[in-house]
Order: sequence, then C-alpha cells, then structure tokens
Amino acid sequence: MHVPDGFIDAPTSAVTGVVAAGALAVSLRGARRELDERTAPLAGLVAAFIFAVQMLNFPVAAGTSGHLLGGALAAILVGPYTGVLCVSVVLLMQSILFADGGLTALGVNITDMAIVTTVVAYAVFRTLVKVLPRGRRSVTVASFVAALLSVPAAALVFTLLYAVGGTTDVALGKVATAMIGVHVLIGIGEAAITALTVGAVIAVRPDLVYGARGLQQRLKLRVNGELVDAASAHPVPTAARSHRKLWITGLVTSLVLAGFVSFYASASPDGLEKVAHDKGIDAKTAQHASDDSPLAGYGVKDVSDARLSGGLAGVIGVGVTVVAGSTVFWAVRRRRTQDLSATGTGA
Repeated sequence: MHVPDGFIDAPTSAVTGVVAAGALAVSLRGARRELDERTAPLAGLVAAFIFAVQMLNFPVAAGTSGHLLGGALAAILVGPYTGVLCVSVVLLMQSILFADGGLTALGVNITDMAIVTTVVAYAVFRTLVKVLPRGRRSVTVASFVAALLSVPAAALVFTLLYAVGGTTDVALGKVATAMIGVHVLIGIGEAAITALTVGAVIAVRPDLVYGARGLQQRLKLRVNGELVDAASAHPVPTAARSHRKLWITGLVTSLVLAGFVSFYASASPDGLEKVAHDKGIDAKTAQHASDDSPLAGYGVKDVSDARLSGGLAGVIGVGVTVVAGSTVFWAVRRRRTQDLSATGTGA
C-alpha cells in the first residue's frame, strides 16, 4: 500500500499533505490523554513491531503478497491518536531510510495507511466491544473484524485519491475492483496478525491494552473444589506491574522478525504494486529521492550476502524506529505531565 512518487499528482499530494499535518497535530494533542508512564514505552515498541512485521510479506493470491498495515493493531494497543502517530513514524522511517513510499507521496501514505486504517478500525472496534459480551475474548474478536475492514477501506480511499489525482489514464472501475478485491484478501492476514498480537498481550498484561481498559479481574474463591467469583460488589482491578519484561520481549521479537524471519517473506509484489503493474498505474513512477540511501530496498549497501544485508537492514530499522517513536511519545507524555502540573497549580 506504500504509494511511490508519481502515482498521484502534485496538487492532490499537497492537499493530502495538509490533511496529514492537521491529523498529526490533532493526534499529538489527543495522545497526551492516552499516554502515561506505562503506555509511553509501549507506544514506541508498537511502532517498532509494526515496522518489523511490515517486512514479512505473506502470499495472498497468485503472484501477489500482502503485509500488515498496522493501524488497527496500534489503535487497539495504545489508542487511536497514539496509533496514528505510531504508523506515521513507521512510514517516515521507511520513506527516508529505505526508499519505501515516496517523499512527495508521504501525505498520501499517512492519510491512507495511518489515518484511514486507524479511524476505521477503532470505530469498528469500539462498536463491537459495546455489543459483544464483555470479556477478553470479545476484544480479540473485535480486533479481528476491525483489522479486516480497515485494509479494504484504505484500498478504497487510495482509489478515490487516484480518481482525483491519478497521473495515468486508467479506468476507475478497473482500479477499484482490483484494489479492493486483493486487499480484502490481505485484510484477512492483517486481521489474523492483529488478533493474535492483541490476544497475546491481553493474556499477560490486559492493563496495558488501551482497547481492553475496564476489563477487571474478580477475586476467586474455591467452593467445593471449583473456583468461583467472590460475592463482592467491587471487583479488584488487574494489578499494574512493571512493563519491562513485556517491552524486552516485544523488542527481541521485533528484532528476530526483522533480522531473521523477514528473509523468508514472500518476494511477490504487494497488492498495490501488482495492481499498478497490471493496470498501468505505475507508468509515471518517479525515482525516489532516497534511492541512494545506504539502506534503500531494505538492504545494507556494500554487503553482498543477501541474508546478512537484509537482516542488518531490518535490525537497524527496528532500532531507529523504536528510538524515534519512543522519543516522540516520551515528549508527548512529558507535555501531558506539564499540563497536569499547570492545572494542579492553577487549582
């Protein structure tokens, strides 16, 4: 779904750049309410994890692959505002360092891959958790459906942007049918990854999952050999514990995925690349401004061994993303602390 330079004309790219900038400004303010001393480190880790998993293209149809977009995962784990920032950090790192996604198309990519996926996914997620039985399993089910729908939604928005500012003369109906069709399949992979990840985190630290806030653990009593809920009208919240173990586990997992598992990812073009080639959308693709980057193409320049080159690039990418993301989110958290202090002083 990474749109390269040349697919969308300059005026449309500029407008989406303004939209993206405005959304990021709103998200920075909104993230102050979502981030605290526990979730700020997790947000940086989520960005790094999304970067790592996006390197793992999975086959979805003959000659086509897909990869995680991450908007649903980020929104559910750390909140919708913070989720927009997480995916945007990933897109920025990919564009500048790895020449993945055009620089002039950065506004298009943030609008489509960060804003649309996060907004759609979180709206669906919140709707479902309100109607489903309250519990951890419902959060996982809602995560699956929300992620599934977010991907074709992004494909639809790309089609609309192409209709407004596409640089090639291709029938809109053909683009829409191809884009939405293949991205429904990709959405299944997105949904599986999102649900598995959310379910895994909920299993060990439900207190750190933004979308699971309010889940509570009742005291258990053993009655006649069976555990039953205690007859207390006041359930005991799940205890807040150190997040260090989860953070280290998540970082190591991200490094292994990007540095080793990514070598076995599908080499087939992703959904947008395949559709663009088949329908002729890529006729005016422009050279990326970062093509001479030492990490362009997710490989380290002058390292001849493909496995080592790709692995090093993945590890570097995870490291840079977790540092950049953590810096942003700690700054946002610090601003929140200052705002709370100012409010308290004023009171």
